[in-house]
Amino acid sequence: MSALLYVGAVTVEQKRAWVTAVVAAAAYVVYVVLVLTDAGPGPITAVPYAAPLLWTVGGAIVATIVGNIAAAALTPPEDAVADVRDAEIARLGDQVGSAFIVLGGLAALVLALVEAPHFWIANAVYLAFVLSAVLGSLARLGAYHRGL
Repeated sequence: MSALLYVGAVTVEQKRAWVTAVVAAAAYVVYVVLVLTDAGPGPITAVPYAAPLLWTVGGAIVATIVGNIAAAALTPPEDAVADVRDAEIARLGDQVGSAFIVLGGLAALVLALVEAPHFWIANAVYLAFVLSAVLGSLARLGAYHRGL
């Protein structure tokens, strides 16, 4: 087992990882439902997606901020101090998340090069951000529970 194996109480950083994962996933599900609800018999690319995308991203940002404030307020002071383990785990989560940002950027680039509709480019980027947030947070949570 790693020397950085987590064995204590739930830290504020773990709570923040949960907030990020849940909010990002929930916002994306809301976005997909809104877009699919608006979809008619025509092509999906004709659905007005910009407003739902912007509202769900904005809502996710606000919800994450509020959730992080609540997590910090509900965490005992001794569990609110970050240490070396937290920094290493955050770095791992950032690395995992960054990989999905790069993949999403490449997907958007390819879609732009083949002159795909803006709908697909925007959705590829949004999905990359969501995967980055969710999987980066899950990597952090896994590291807290299994060690680095």
